Amino acid sequence: MKHLKVSDLMSDAVVRVQPGTPFKEIAHLLQEYDITAVPVVDGEDRPVGVVSEADLLQKMWGGEPGGPPGDGQRPRPADAKASATDASGLMTSPAVCAREDWSVVDAARAMARHGIKRLLVVDEAGRLIGVVSRSDLLRVFLRTDRAIRTEIIEEAMVKSLGLAPSSMQVDVAHGHVVLSGRLPGDVSVSVLEELCRRVDGVVAVEFRAAGEVDAEDPASVGH
Repeated sequence: MKHLKVSDLMSDAVVRVQPGTPFKEIAHLLQEYDITAVPVVDGEDRPVGVVSEADLLQKMWGGEPGGPPGDGQRPRPADAKASATDASGLMTSPAVCAREDWSVVDAARAMARHGIKRLLVVDEAGRLIGVVSRSDLLRVFLRTDRAIRTEIIEEAMVKSLGLAPSSMQVDVAHGHVVLSGRLPGDVSVSVLEELCRRVDGVVAVEFRAAGEVDAEDPASVGH
């Protein structure tokens, strides 16, 4: 199966700042472009961190309320951000990045693992080329049922398993795939189902053996 790549879904119009960009300029950029965070890049356009609205708000309350005090020698991270005046002091570092050839599955896993809503996308040289968000990844579920059905037949059944296109009936409704028929003895149902689940846009997969009655289908009652 060929998953959509991060590069297929990302936005390449990325507002970025340098480590020396002043606090107020960052605040203006967030408001002007209606964004909640901005990447910080070095002189070669490689991400070194991210400044978010939350980072800027540290300035308002001077650190985390109720948090432990500093040790008198080294300020807490929140205190340091509260006193920061530019991106280098405000940013969260390192930046979590995705490669442009990552699949949407790779990107979704990285977001879940790090608990973040977006990933910076970099090229092979590590330079910033885009940003992909959770909402971008969800676009895979907007694929039409026809496109999903075609890929299942051509990629999962024919190319991967060597089945004839007519060997199974494939029905797709709102991303729910129903496979009906009888598989050859050398083909595993679980393998076919797994191949179908890997198709972008698939929500669920159900297999019905030949002659199996669908209790929810009125037309099948009495037959």
